[in-house]
Amino acid sequence: MDNISLNALLVALVILLLLSAFFSGAETSMMAVNRYRLRHQAKSGQRGARLAEALLARTDQLLAVILLGNNLINAAAATLVTVITLRVLGESELALTIATLGVTFLILVFSEVTPKVLAAAHADRVAPWVSFPLTLLTRVLSPVVWFINLFVRGLIALLRIRLPDASSANRMGIEELRTLLAESGQFLRPTHHSILLNLFELEKISVEDVMHPRSQIEAIDMELDDAE
Repeated sequence: MDNISLNALLVALVILLLLSAFFSGAETSMMAVNRYRLRHQAKSGQRGARLAEALLARTDQLLAVILLGNNLINAAAATLVTVITLRVLGESELALTIATLGVTFLILVFSEVTPKVLAAAHADRVAPWVSFPLTLLTRVLSPVVWFINLFVRGLIALLRIRLPDASSANRMGIEELRTLLAESGQFLRPTHHSILLNLFELEKISVEDVMHPRSQIEAIDMELDDAE
């Protein structure tokens, strides 16, 4: 790298930090996206949502691609920061210390915390967009991902950990549905919201609670005239 100018190294460092930020934000948005809203968007014909659903169906492949790319880029960024620091300050223990602290700060602030906070706040909008490059990377890196997951699955099997399938992991129980509906009251009309909430109480209601004995029912013969 001695023949590469300092400006070129700085530009390369910025590019690496941006790529690392992309992977960090992509990971957070894909894991934090609302699966039910994503499914609705996919059924509505949004291509990005369909791709995101396909990626989330194989979380092991998705995480392998994201973490592989992010770790390679962070390693390259750390090397580049060290080269830049040594070129500016010379070879010394102080320079190495500054390089270590500098790359930690840069990656933590610009490539980890900030993009993850933003992606978590806008996961439903970010996930369909990042699914396009992630789908391409998944196809290109499929041999490497398969090799990595081979060891991952072996380790999980060795630890005797049973992973739930995607359908059961996303299935909601009655109490979870009740909580979800209770929190969505601001998006529904009060009458509709009350009706939906009352549906959960049907199992607690017996026939005696809603029926009246025939002797207590007041009836009028419909064939009687007004005078009668």
